[in-house]
Amino acid sequence: MEFTAEMIAGFLGGEIVGDKAAAVHTVSSIEQGKAGSLAYLTNLKYEPFLYTTQASIVLVDRTFTPSQPVSATLIKVDNAGACVVKLLEMYNAAKPRRTGISSRAAVSEKATVGENCYVGDFAVVEEGAKIGPGCQIYPQVYVGAGVEIGEGTTLYPGVKIYEGCKVGARCILHAGAVIGADGFGFMPNAEGGFDKIPQLGNVVIEDDVEIGANTCIDRAKTDSTVIRHGVKLDNLIQIGHNVEIGANTVSSAQTGIAGTSKVGSNCFLAGQVGVADHVTIGNRVQVGSKSGIDKSVPDGEIRFGYPALPGMQYHRSSAVFKRLPELDKRVRDLEKSIEELTNR
Repeated sequence: MEFTAEMIAGFLGGEIVGDKAAAVHTVSSIEQGKAGSLAYLTNLKYEPFLYTTQASIVLVDRTFTPSQPVSATLIKVDNAGACVVKLLEMYNAAKPRRTGISSRAAVSEKATVGENCYVGDFAVVEEGAKIGPGCQIYPQVYVGAGVEIGEGTTLYPGVKIYEGCKVGARCILHAGAVIGADGFGFMPNAEGGFDKIPQLGNVVIEDDVEIGANTCIDRAKTDSTVIRHGVKLDNLIQIGHNVEIGANTVSSAQTGIAGTSKVGSNCFLAGQVGVADHVTIGNRVQVGSKSGIDKSVPDGEIRFGYPALPGMQYHRSSAVFKRLPELDKRVRDLEKSIEELTNR
């Protein structure tokens, strides 16, 4: 697919400075722009690259004025950053979508597959599964018995969805994600071992959720583990049984949320956050990377550290921690001085 500067400017409502016939077929960073690529300048610290880039077209803010000659064609827009997202969405939408069920896929006669779906090689769709129209089921995906998948959802290679789970519309599950494996439930027995507690619930994922590669969401012991609409989970995240994550919450890689905890809406959990079991995190909470949450957190709070502390308390404590050797020496010196005064 190729787009000219005139086409892009028309789509974005931009102003062309240079050759309106300049054409691009891919997107690149401004540092690594090549002929035929569209680059963008959204941070002025990268401005020097504008004068050396080989990109054919560069998006800039309408208020920007170059301080040197520019060989690329410029398209000036109201907000270059937002326009880049629009262009990427347009490019993605223009890509041809696969359709049809591969002869090497195993789709049960008792499963329902909607119109305009793609089911790739060696995918398995068990009986009673319902796949909505326009879904993309890539090779080696497993869709268990009774699973429901909403319209326009994409399951990338190797996704596994256990029986009875539900995935909403327009979701994206990246390679290796596992939905509905048993929750980690065991009961100590008299012999010193552990008896497995049956996990009889399911996982419910609402609309417009994106789940990263190799992320695991466990089924509930009873009822459902619930991921509300608009949630975005990064790669390598573990969500325990009966957890509920509120709408539009975002979590970075390697976060672990233990069973029966609840995370509110519009929260942000940075990388490697750990949340203990039976904890409730309120709405709009922000948690810094590598923090450990072992107690419930009210709405709107910020937490850092392990165990996590309120934001300002953590920063004050951190500042003191850095000075501990110096403070220790001062305390020892003062103790020595007091002892000398006492012994006079």
